[in-house]
Amino acid sequence: MARPDAVRRVKSYSAADGYVYQYYFFEGNRAKRGASPGGEFTYVVSIDRHSAFPFKIFVHQSALDTWASQNGRRLTSSEEYAVAKMRLFQAFDEGAVQAVPDGEPPREVVVDDSNLEELLGQLGI
Repeated sequence: MARPDAVRRVKSYSAADGYVYQYYFFEGNRAKRGASPGGEFTYVVSIDRHSAFPFKIFVHQSALDTWASQNGRRLTSSEEYAVAKMRLFQAFDEGAVQAVPDGEPPREVVVDDSNLEELLGQLGI
């Protein structure tokens, strides 16, 4: 869980949809989606600079395991974080990052076998 007294470094991203998003990393945890374990990365995002909302990236462990078996090594925690951040940028560009009504769980996008290689390629890995 994130430290409540942590200093947050707010960053900006100019997306392909024309919006300039502000965001910061909030926390990362190991989690499950159904029976599938993985890494859950939570960012806090603002579209209008007045309100902010959580947005999650879930990195499926099965995709990481497949990549590791094909490449002879596991991704480091920093590389996994970088993949999640690249997926966040992709979600910004797709216009998929939106606030949800109060009381509903935060929206999320995933990193899985279908997009892990592409995201790693953007990182030069």
